[in-house]
Amino acid sequence: MESETSQTTPMLQGIKVVELATYMAAPSAAMVLSDWGADTIKIESLEGDAIRQVYKGISRNKLDGNPMFAFDNRGKRGISVDIRTPEGCKIVRELVGQADVFITNVRPAALERLNLDYASLKQENQRLIYSTVTGYGLQGEETNRPGFDIVAFWARSGLCRMMMPKGAEPVPVRAAMGDHMTGITLVAGIMGALFERERTGKGKQVEASLLRTGMFMLGSDLGTQLHFGKLSSTLPRSETADAIRNFYKTSDDQWLMLIPRGNKTDFRTICTVVGYPDLPDNPKFKTPVDRKDNAKEMVALFDASFAKKSLAEWAVALDEADLVWGPVQHPSQVVDDPQAWASGAFVDIPNGDGKPMTTVASPIRFDGVDVEIKRPTPEVGEHTAEVLADLGYAQSDIEKLLSAKVIK
Repeated sequence: MESETSQTTPMLQGIKVVELATYMAAPSAAMVLSDWGADTIKIESLEGDAIRQVYKGISRNKLDGNPMFAFDNRGKRGISVDIRTPEGCKIVRELVGQADVFITNVRPAALERLNLDYASLKQENQRLIYSTVTGYGLQGEETNRPGFDIVAFWARSGLCRMMMPKGAEPVPVRAAMGDHMTGITLVAGIMGALFERERTGKGKQVEASLLRTGMFMLGSDLGTQLHFGKLSSTLPRSETADAIRNFYKTSDDQWLMLIPRGNKTDFRTICTVVGYPDLPDNPKFKTPVDRKDNAKEMVALFDASFAKKSLAEWAVALDEADLVWGPVQHPSQVVDDPQAWASGAFVDIPNGDGKPMTTVASPIRFDGVDVEIKRPTPEVGEHTAEVLADLGYAQSDIEKLLSAKVIK
C-alpha cells in the first residue's frame, strides 16, 4: 500500500515561479511556494546572492555549509544572469513571459529602467501574478528608499519601541524575522491572486512591504493609538501591571511565561498553584485595579514561590491545573523540543553528498503531511543551461552567452 505522502500531489504542481530577488523576504516567499510544489527559478547575479557570503570572514571557526541561505532557497532551480546587459534582461523577460508568478525585491525605479516593471511585463503575460517586496510600499515619496527589516519593519513600524521596557535602550531584531513575516505575508497575497485568476483568467500586482507588515504585527497597539490617541508603555517585568501575566524564574535558572485566560477562575487557580490560595481575598489584590496598584508586591511574592521549584516541577503543577504557560526556550532547546518535531516544524534539505541538512519547515501544513524538499539548495548558476534549454536556447547560443559573461 502506498504511503499518504506518495499519494499526495504537491498543491502547486504546474505553477512556475520566477524570483529576481536578494536577501531574505522575497526569497522566503518563493521558498514557501517551492515547498508547496511550484517550479521555482531563482535568478542571481554572476556573483550570487549576498547571503551566500554571510558566514565567510565573520567567524574564527571553519564553518561548513550555509544554513541561512539554504533555509530561504531550498528546492529552487538557480540561474545566474547579468540583467544589466540587453541579453540578460531578455532572458528574464522570456522567463517571466512563461511564469505564473514573478517575485522581486528590486527597487521600482531600477525595474522601470530595465522594463521589468508591472506595466511592461503584464503586456506580455496577462495571467502573471507580479509580486513585490519593498521597504516602504509602492506609493509615496519613499518608494525607492532602501529598507532592511531591522530598519523598516522593526524600527520604523513601532515594534522596536514597544518591545523596549520603559527607560531601556533599543535592541536589534534577530536575523530576518521581519523578512520572513513579510515573506509569508506575500505568499498569502499571491495565493489570493492565483485564486482570483482561476475565475477571471487575469493576473494582478501583489505588494508587501516591511513597514506595513511590522505595523500589522503591532496592529492592536496601533489601533489603540489611533482610537484613543495614547498608549501605555511596556514596563519592566518587576513593574508589570498584571503579575499573573508575567515571566518567572525557576530554581534551575530557567524562565517560564504565565498568562491567565479571560475568565473569573484562572486568577484564583494560579494563586493556589503558586502557593497563595488566600491572595484573591486580600484587599490589595481583589480587583485588576488593585493588582495593578500593588503589582510590585505581587511579583515579589510570585518570584519567591517560583524560585522554590524546578521548571519540570512547575510544568507538572501548572499542567495539572490546566493553566496557560510555556517555557522560555533558547533555540538550542527548541531544536530538541519533541512537540516541535511532532508538529512538523523541521524538514530535511537533500544535499549532493547524501547528507541532508535539517532546517525549519514553512509554517503551514496540509492534511498532516510533511513537506518533502525535492532539490538541494542550488549553487550559483547551477541550472542556467538547463533553464535556457527549456526556453528553447540552442547549446551554441548558451555557450556564446557564457563566453560573453552574460550568464554563468
